[in-house]
Amino acid sequence: MPTRRQFATAAFAGAASLLAPGAEARALTFGRRRSDFTFTRLRYRSGDWDVDQRMPANLINSLAEYTTVSVEPREKVIDLESTAIFDAPFAYLAGHRLVEFTRPEREHLTRWLQNGGFLFADDCNHDIDGLFARTFEAEMGRIFGATSLVKLPKSHGLCNAFFRFPNGPPNTSLELNGWGDDLVHDYVKGITIDGRLAVLYSNKDYGCEWDYDFRNKRFLAEDNTKFGVNIVLYAMSR
Repeated sequence: MPTRRQFATAAFAGAASLLAPGAEARALTFGRRRSDFTFTRLRYRSGDWDVDQRMPANLINSLAEYTTVSVEPREKVIDLESTAIFDAPFAYLAGHRLVEFTRPEREHLTRWLQNGGFLFADDCNHDIDGLFARTFEAEMGRIFGATSLVKLPKSHGLCNAFFRFPNGPPNTSLELNGWGDDLVHDYVKGITIDGRLAVLYSNKDYGCEWDYDFRNKRFLAEDNTKFGVNIVLYAMSR
């Protein structure tokens, strides 16, 4: 598995005024070598894993636009039952429906996370009582313990990994317009393993929020994928 410390983020054209204090200096400590980032999506048997299909390209475009990270231009989809997961330092898992891992899926995910993998899981229902939320959280509890998944503070390093988010993880339009459980989840959750954030879990539905053609960013007052850039850089620098 490539190490995340091999992930270099050295130059930040066009975004200097928006960067978190010390972001560039921290990035330089990662090393000046550039190595590839591949957006890897996990395919699991139980639910609708193939959601927000334009999101990966949009986020990849943001990484290319704001950083000098060398990115694979297309997402890679791998089966959680496959040992290919052990070659991916970062993976994305999302859906609306049931999350009930098979035995090989559960074993692979556990070993992968314990050995340095970073999982970004996103609830497409943005509903803490929805099927994805209830069953994904149950799976995490089954693997890592009932109290392992906790809310992350708004001052967490995710919020300053590249762009500044002083008020914590940004809200999504999907939360604000009352869909799902009609709640604004002003937090994200995580599971820490050996002092390292290994699982980032969101009920904010970032995947659907960022699910649009990247060429349409010009119509936004503020590019809403910037927190995604933070997630990737945070994950790959730990």
